[in-house]
Amino acid sequence: MTTKVTINRLSTGVPGLDEVLGGGLPEFSFNLIAGPPGCGKTTLAHQMMFALATPERPALYFTVLGEPPLKMLRYQQQFDFFDSELVNRSVHFINLSDDASAGDLDQVLHRIVAEVQKHHPALVFVDSFRAVVHANRGEGNLQQFVQQLGMLMTSWQATTFLIGEYLTATETDTEANPVLTVADGLIWLRQSVQRNSMVRKMEIMKMRGQPTLPGLHTFRINSTGLEVFAPARAVLPMHSGSNAESLGPRLLMGVPRLDDMMGGGLPRGYSILVAGPSGSGKSILAAAFLAEGARCGETGVIAVFEQRPSRSRNRVLTELIESGRVGLVDSRAPDLSIDEIVQLLIHEIRRLDASRVVIDSLSAFELALAPTFREDFRESLLRLVTALTGAGVTVLMTSELEDRYTDLRFSPYGTAFLTDAIIVQRYIEVDSRLRRVMAVVKVRASAHSDELREFSIDDHGIHIGEMLPDQEGLLGGRPTNKRASVRPLPVAGADDG
Repeated sequence: MTTKVTINRLSTGVPGLDEVLGGGLPEFSFNLIAGPPGCGKTTLAHQMMFALATPERPALYFTVLGEPPLKMLRYQQQFDFFDSELVNRSVHFINLSDDASAGDLDQVLHRIVAEVQKHHPALVFVDSFRAVVHANRGEGNLQQFVQQLGMLMTSWQATTFLIGEYLTATETDTEANPVLTVADGLIWLRQSVQRNSMVRKMEIMKMRGQPTLPGLHTFRINSTGLEVFAPARAVLPMHSGSNAESLGPRLLMGVPRLDDMMGGGLPRGYSILVAGPSGSGKSILAAAFLAEGARCGETGVIAVFEQRPSRSRNRVLTELIESGRVGLVDSRAPDLSIDEIVQLLIHEIRRLDASRVVIDSLSAFELALAPTFREDFRESLLRLVTALTGAGVTVLMTSELEDRYTDLRFSPYGTAFLTDAIIVQRYIEVDSRLRRVMAVVKVRASAHSDELREFSIDDHGIHIGEMLPDQEGLLGGRPTNKRASVRPLPVAGADDG
């Protein structure tokens, strides 16, 4: 009977990358890190190397016709992951440029093998391997060299990497085919420029022996190195409960009379959309929702994409943030992606063990994204809401609507269907005065009020009043007084006799 081999997975030390890889990097695997110039290949290799290398598990980093080691180290030292104490103890840099430039591929191969036998490394990097291909184009033994190096790297008891400047993942260069075939893992980095935005993405083309997350995954390079933004479903555990089974306990909204209109409050783990024109009170309602949670001992998180909360605009919300009962996500980084915002939200949710999340507003959220992500905004938003509510978090989103009065819309993105509940706010004109009305449009799997109620806003928040039974055509913006359906009969006069 054949014994099943267990593959140990190494933690890469790159935030988000282990989730994208499906649990980490397979030990003793042979990997290709490829992409165009400037996309972060060398930085990624160094970040993984410094995270994994120890005196007992040394790393060899071969440089070939690329940056000299001293120049490369000068720039890599700017990142937080760089540890100068590991250099020449756990990390060894070897320059092969003289051997490679001479065109003697046998000597290059012999030098690599000798250094591996000398140091017995657990990690081996060759950067940039593609330089060997270009320097020896036309040499008859190049393909043989590639095949030999690839087979050797797979046979070493080491996790190995080739770093190469391949422009696309579909190159038909016959000299590259042996590497692509022999490699256990293919990590492709790419970057694109659209208008004034530049976005970097990663694709795991192949990783033998484990299921990776398909598709393109956004990453950012900052002072800490690379940070990969894995989809929310990969990092948020699903909640054991299910909305389909029972509504469970309900959360109070923090606005008197609104809970009654919603049939007793908002079921925990639901998503709700508050839609209305500018100035109608969406952000105030969202702040009341978080404040009510704080009064009940719950923590929350708010992601703002418009004006940052301040005492002059919302004193209660500002105090909640300053006291640590509400976490603030207020990223002003350029070229945002939804997955990056998800990571920021998840960090705050985990830090505070938050159960309420507010996104204010979807309109500004879309504008904060890089142009390339706006095309998929609807699909990405669905994944975000599904992941958060699936983890048991209750989500409130606001969306600005232009009050046209000719149609009843709840979202300019066609996303109303993905929320479990909807509250709509409208302006109406009565007696030459601008007044506000509110209605609960839906609460999934729950009875709720169908009333249109007038509401007002003052320094203490939102106050929901009564219906306007004497008015009709409220949703048209200009209601009229109802006319009596039956005119009174005339009073009978005295007989003329």
